[in-house]
Amino acid sequence: MHDKLHIHLPGRQLKKRLKWLLKNRFQPEIAWQGEELDSLDLNFLQTVGDTLGAEGLDITIHAPFFDLNPGSHDPDIEAITRKRFNQTLDVADTLRASLIVFHPGYDRWRYDRKPNLWHEQSLLFWPPLLKRAEQIGCRMTLENIYEEHPRTLADLLDALDSPWLGHCFDVGHWNLFCKTPLDNWFELLGRHTRHIHLHDNRGTADDHLPVDQGQIDFTALFRHIYALQNPPSLTLEAHSARDLKKSLSAVQPYLQKRHELS
Repeated sequence: MHDKLHIHLPGRQLKKRLKWLLKNRFQPEIAWQGEELDSLDLNFLQTVGDTLGAEGLDITIHAPFFDLNPGSHDPDIEAITRKRFNQTLDVADTLRASLIVFHPGYDRWRYDRKPNLWHEQSLLFWPPLLKRAEQIGCRMTLENIYEEHPRTLADLLDALDSPWLGHCFDVGHWNLFCKTPLDNWFELLGRHTRHIHLHDNRGTADDHLPVDQGQIDFTALFRHIYALQNPPSLTLEAHSARDLKKSLSAVQPYLQKRHELS
């Protein structure tokens, strides 16, 4: 699965990190925040896409998420969310990215335990973006954030039923927020899972620790990954060079033990 492994890279670091990506043959998951999308150099992004593509290196993208909510019933919030997500799809097209990670916007406290409010608006929000994703050949995924159980995401993905939309399983967020065992999570969402975010924590904060530096059982996680019919791509969500080095070292045994864990 080494060819499916990506590393987290903030978009603002892309220019100074391009040679570093090429030297180490790192495949980036490039993350931008909202206002950054208003001033991107599309010619440079075209060059990045051409350069990494020529080296056989894949690109994934993490869409903006601060203050955005695709399930919002406020038309102004819905409008700016749609604008930012459409900008992300334009960037994906320019870079020829294979996949985008979006935050779905649901948490049970905001919706007063009425997930149908978020669900109904989400059903209206996503189809135009999925049409654009199909046109550019870039799969979209929805990442678990505050979900305490997988049902809300599973119901939405089942209802939209698109080959261009899947699930990004973030194991750190699952460990921090979820009350559902890993087996049950993958039972409902395994068939939708197309991408995995790998980082660790101790169950008290979203620390983004290196793999095996917290309390997450990565052996159990990789058993589920290897049991999937369609092997997902992976991103190490390390937020420093030191943590990336540690995660790269720690994840290698799991990537090399497919036959033992499957």
